[in-house]
Formats: sequence, structure tokens, C-alpha cells
Amino acid sequence: MKAWTDDPDPIFESAAQIGYDVVELSLLGVGLDRADKIRAKANECGLTMTCSTGLGPEADPTSEDPAIRDNAVAALSDAIRITARLGSKSLAGVVAAPWGVFDPAHKTARATRSAETLARVAPVLEAEGVFLGIEALNRFETDLTSTAAETCAIARATGSDHIGVLLDSFHMNIEEKDPPAAIRAAGDTLVHYHVSDNDRGQPGSGHYDFAADAKALKNIGYKGCIVAEMFVMAGHASSRDLNIWRDIEPDPNRAAVETLAYLKEVFGDVG
Repeated sequence: MKAWTDDPDPIFESAAQIGYDVVELSLLGVGLDRADKIRAKANECGLTMTCSTGLGPEADPTSEDPAIRDNAVAALSDAIRITARLGSKSLAGVVAAPWGVFDPAHKTARATRSAETLARVAPVLEAEGVFLGIEALNRFETDLTSTAAETCAIARATGSDHIGVLLDSFHMNIEEKDPPAAIRAAGDTLVHYHVSDNDRGQPGSGHYDFAADAKALKNIGYKGCIVAEMFVMAGHASSRDLNIWRDIEPDPNRAAVETLAYLKEVFGDVG
């Protein structure tokens, strides 16, 4: 994907041809008006979808301004309904606070407001049968949910069993002293899991210990999706957003093929 709003049809076709059975779809640029067509194409390709989204400063769940928090509730409610219309039960991403917004002096109050705001979408999640995952991001992308513990605390404070956490090996490699321990501590709060290696490239090509994560996932009885979220090519809009300044893998198609084989080998008995 070169941009978050790319047409997903050719991506679906390629993923299905390689042998994937789940594809994650960014909801940026996707409204209810496109949902039925996208769902039909995914079904045609035999794919299940998970969805991702993010909130901007104008819809900050941590804001002191009630109107901005209302915007967050509206934006997330729309995303939840689109997710359900797509036939997916999984929505995750940067939803506790906007990406790249830092205010550490007021972190405790912001976390409280975030949990209170997210709790307001619980009835929509329950009505639509969707589960929301709050992503734990590294310190260069947020100050609010940099660790699994911080992220789980917000999810649990919402009081909703439809709100949990998304843990990502790339971010855990930066922030967690012991990623498998973080997974075990998350327990049934973990609703989504992303993999890429320490350089955001092909799993198994770097130094991250995925086998240890797989064991931890089995320990907690994880039943969710295992999604490869690699960013390996420079020069695209999405690459700039994530500071990918060089080609991490020489051939992205080959990386996708080899990643699927690796995931089956390492995570084949998880779930």
C-alpha cells in the first residue's frame, strides 16, 4: 500500500493469491458508501477483514474541551459502524490519543479522560458486535500509551469487555523490557496483535523473538488475529508518515510470501 487511501481491490487479490486469509484495512477514506463494495470484493477473494483507524487533534479523546471529546465519540462511532458494515468484528489503532500529540505533564488526567471518552462508544461496539483495540505505540509516537501496562489500564478503566488492546512487536521491541511478560500481563485484554521485526521489516529477518511471543499468546489463550504490519518501501506517502527512509526489504512481494510461511511456522498453533 503506497497511501492509506489506496484502492484495496488489487491488494485483496494479491493477498489471496499468496495465501493469506485475513487482511487489515485502513478506514481512512472509507465511508459507509464504499463499505458494501469493499466487503463484496473481500468475500470474493475469500478474505476476512480487520480494520484500523486513528484520531486527529480535532477528535482528541483526552482533550479538556467537551466538544473535541464529542468529536472523538462521533468519529469512533462512525468507524465502528463502517467496520460492522464491512463484515468485520475488529477495529484497532490510535484511538486513545492522537498520534504525535505529547503532553506528559497532564498524562494522568488525559488517561482518565481518554478512558471516559472511549467508554461512551461501548454501547455502539456492543450493538454492532465489534471489538476495539487501543494500540500501544512507542515513545516517539505517543506519551500516553507507550507500554502495554499503560494501554491496558485505559482499556480496563472503560469498564467495557468490547474494548481491549492491540500489541505490536515493533513497538514492544522499543518499550518493553520483556515483551512476552507484557503479553501475559495483558491477558484477555489483548484483542489484536501485530508483527513486524525490529526494523519494521519481515518477521524472522531481525532480532525479535517471535517464538517467545507465540508461547505467551498460547499461555493466555489468545484467539484473535495475528496480522503482519510491515512497512518496507521508501518513497510513498505512508512511508513518510512512518519515517521509512530506505527500502527495508528488496522485494515486498517476496517478503509477503516469506512472512506468511514464517507466521504459519511460528504461530501455527496459536488460537
